[in-house]
Amino acid sequence: MQDVTDLPFLRMISRYGGADLYFTEYFRVYAGSRLDKNILVSVTQNPTQRPIIAQLIGDLVPDLVRSARELQAYPIAAVDLNLGCPAPVVYRKNAGGGLLRKPETVDAILGHLREAIPGRFSVKTRLGFASEEEFDQLLPIFARHSLDLLTVHGRTVKGGYKSSVRYDLIARAAATVKCPVLANGDITSAAKAREVLAQTGARGLMIGRAALANPWIFNQIRRELGGQPIPRITGSAIQAYLQDLYEAVGPPRMRPRVHIEKMKKYLNFVAPYWEPSDQFLYHARRMTTEAQFWELCTRYFAAL
Repeated sequence: MQDVTDLPFLRMISRYGGADLYFTEYFRVYAGSRLDKNILVSVTQNPTQRPIIAQLIGDLVPDLVRSARELQAYPIAAVDLNLGCPAPVVYRKNAGGGLLRKPETVDAILGHLREAIPGRFSVKTRLGFASEEEFDQLLPIFARHSLDLLTVHGRTVKGGYKSSVRYDLIARAAATVKCPVLANGDITSAAKAREVLAQTGARGLMIGRAALANPWIFNQIRRELGGQPIPRITGSAIQAYLQDLYEAVGPPRMRPRVHIEKMKKYLNFVAPYWEPSDQFLYHARRMTTEAQFWELCTRYFAAL
């Protein structure tokens, strides 16, 4: 998740059990670009003790190849091409999910990157740009390029995060390509994780927004799949997480008002998960001081 899964966030989330595999924020690739040093530290100082995959986004073959080769000097588990970002500011530049409008370009990029990457090469995709039927043309392209991992978000780019997730099409991908497939989209609980794995036949799951809201989700899934009971998350535990998150998102010497404004971005994901009435989020969007933030946390979560 861009501007979220940075080094401080990775350090924090790993303390809650963490994932088995991580992806960096995406390296923006364009003519003359260089590897972003702020993202690169997630690789060079990876605090998770788990493998991390370097993610690229862009549409220029020579520059994608150059960046992929430069990344070989670093301790990465793979190079990943992002074909799934649905942000208009990205897809309007024919990057991320925007590339799915041009299957022939996707085909060419994958061929060049596969040739340039001696190690593992993965792709994250959506089902298409505007229509799920586009997946019929995209899936054979993914199948013929010897990918080492394919992550499928079961929505189109235009579907954003609100349309229904087509787990049946993720299942088709898992049955078609030779590499492992990760299922992505609306996996918000351990029970849903078990259901999606069974429904899709995927080898694993990619979890984004739900991990920001519920950092315990990875351990909860492990316990669910292992037949173990899942402990209830108490209000005090949620408060402790919010404090950890507050400290993680604000570097030293950040001005308090700026820190609060940055925290509001994260609360858009966290608050609805635990307080679905939206009253906490309503008040959080209007807070201006750290004291107001902690007062809100106590008011809404202390009694849970």
